[in-house]
Amino acid sequence: PGNKELEPLKYAKVAAAASVSRRKVEGCIQGTMSLLSHCLRKGQNVALILKDIGLLLIEGTKVQMKFYYDFLERLSGKQNLEKVIFKVPQLLDMVVSRVLPVASLTFSGRVIIFPKLETAFVPKPPPRALLK
Repeated sequence: PGNKELEPLKYAKVAAAASVSRRKVEGCIQGTMSLLSHCLRKGQNVALILKDIGLLLIEGTKVQMKFYYDFLERLSGKQNLEKVIFKVPQLLDMVVSRVLPVASLTFSGRVIIFPKLETAFVPKPPPRALLK
């Protein structure tokens, strides 16, 4: 709603900040988005890690943003954050520890973690017959 224009991602700026080529940045971003889209189409649980901010957890049709405590503390100051959490304890549901396993935040215990592309839990496949 509201005629908002999308601004294209400035690959050259990202490449300069990361000290890599524009082509590599474009390939990485497009590859990650393609894989993320594929996982979501298949109904897989996904956690998108936002460095130093928190994580976006997508599980089925449920989407949650969880923030690192130190990020919120930097934004608001320690005293302000403590006051807010004391007044609205439900906000603690939006705070996550950096050391907590991401898979523990899901109902299923399974999640694909982006951008590291690691799987936090993978069920063991059934044994196959050996090929000759």
